[in-house]
Amino acid sequence: MQDINVEMQNNAEFAELKSGSLSVRVTKGEIWSLDFLRNGVRITGSQLKNNGYVQDTNSGRNYMFERLDLGVGETVYGLGERFTALVRNGQTVETWNRDGGTSTEQSYKNIPFYITNRGYGVLVNHPQCVSFEIGSEKVSKVQFSVESEYLEYFVIDGPTPKDVLNRYTQFTGRPALPPAWSFGLWLTTSFTTNYDEATVNSFIDGMAERNLPLHVFHFDCFWMKAFQWCDFEWDPVTFPDPKGMIRRLKAKGLKVCVWINPYIGQKSPVFQELKEKGYLLKRPDGSLWQWDKWQPGLAIYDFTNPQACEWYADKLKGLVEMGVDCFKTDFGERIPTDVQWFDGSDPQKMHNHYAYIYNELVWNVLKETVGVEEAVLFARSASVGAQQFPVHWGGDCYANYESMAESLRGGLSIGLSGFGFWSHDIGGFENTAPAHVYKRWCAFGLLSSHSRLHGSKSYRVPWAYDDESCDVVRFFTEQKCRMMPYLYREAARAYVSVSGSGGARQRSRYANDAGDDAGVPGRSGV
Repeated sequence: MQDINVEMQNNAEFAELKSGSLSVRVTKGEIWSLDFLRNGVRITGSQLKNNGYVQDTNSGRNYMFERLDLGVGETVYGLGERFTALVRNGQTVETWNRDGGTSTEQSYKNIPFYITNRGYGVLVNHPQCVSFEIGSEKVSKVQFSVESEYLEYFVIDGPTPKDVLNRYTQFTGRPALPPAWSFGLWLTTSFTTNYDEATVNSFIDGMAERNLPLHVFHFDCFWMKAFQWCDFEWDPVTFPDPKGMIRRLKAKGLKVCVWINPYIGQKSPVFQELKEKGYLLKRPDGSLWQWDKWQPGLAIYDFTNPQACEWYADKLKGLVEMGVDCFKTDFGERIPTDVQWFDGSDPQKMHNHYAYIYNELVWNVLKETVGVEEAVLFARSASVGAQQFPVHWGGDCYANYESMAESLRGGLSIGLSGFGFWSHDIGGFENTAPAHVYKRWCAFGLLSSHSRLHGSKSYRVPWAYDDESCDVVRFFTEQKCRMMPYLYREAARAYVSVSGSGGARQRSRYANDAGDDAGVPGRSGV
């Protein structure tokens, strides 16, 4: 971190604080203003009646809001992984993690940070829901509001988008550098399909017989018994010798990933033990919080309880000792607010932040066991700072061109929110794509930083589509392997800094081309 020199000035007309090229000036008097200036030129700001404190007299809730100016032609990007139009102008955004798939305005990864083509960014430093009106309620303003009695935000100068992202990740954390093997092709069992070791071997051997490079094999939820998720016990009927199976897979040169989540089903034999020890989230009256969505009697691990974290981490360590290399950290969005946390955390603030502590816990286990150079996740939910625990993927998409486009927008959006490494379900998650969609998605997927063939109720092996699908997967996987010296060098730059040619491995034209155009509205492409 470089030394920061701050200059202050205070006179009868205004008070000003200057750091580097950016200064903030508060003009005094009855009609006051707040202006942010780059080298003396105003880039945004706020005036009288554009910020304030509001109380809802019906509910008694208190809110703070701010409106920052948008210039003519100024466009806004970011705010996490969003599947709507990449340019945020005209949109209303609420930063509240939800499990909504790629076809909605909801997001698994809400980041209250935006960046504009004037070459600055704004981070609203509140973990709870922040409501944004981007040129919608007031067409020349970005309004953000939060239920609170104070409002804190940071304006981050560029002047280029890469400079803004560099400074933003200096503040919130750099993306870690994933291991080289993780950039190869991943193949999975899919989500709710039927499989055992013979099925797994048929996939892996089928890839080898067709000369299709494969680097990682992933077991989704049915490596455990149904409706006991997530107690970390292999289903002894389906996989009677998991340690031996993993050893046999590794003998074929593969890395192994398994699916986990932060929940526990009431059917699990360990459920009562976890309940009695206080490792699960409780209601305000002290009773156990449960619901029947997704699996009967579902409860949630309370990761603010150090002993619950230790129990969960020990289970992960046991899997690593067995030979598991990494974890798909699924879910983490459906975190209730009618609860009390072990450490007394505010439930509204914990809803989004839970994604961070969940993924941080799993990341730290891998860092401790396999080393930071080998640590990698496949995470769905995220909040501010979670870019430090890569990789992230785009969640549940349909197997059609529309969802492919949605996924692409999500990847570009998350890249403009400080995340360096991202993936998606090649071929689409829901339903089964026709071969022409699958082949186009394979090309897109193998040009993403991380590439995984994965679906819901059907397999994603290429020969399940047609012979040409095998040719497409082979061609693009081999191309990616040949590009690995370049790809890994760029990945290392993202680890050191997201400026320069580093940053997200998928970037919008805005981030790539805006260098000389930063601060000139309307001239940068998207």
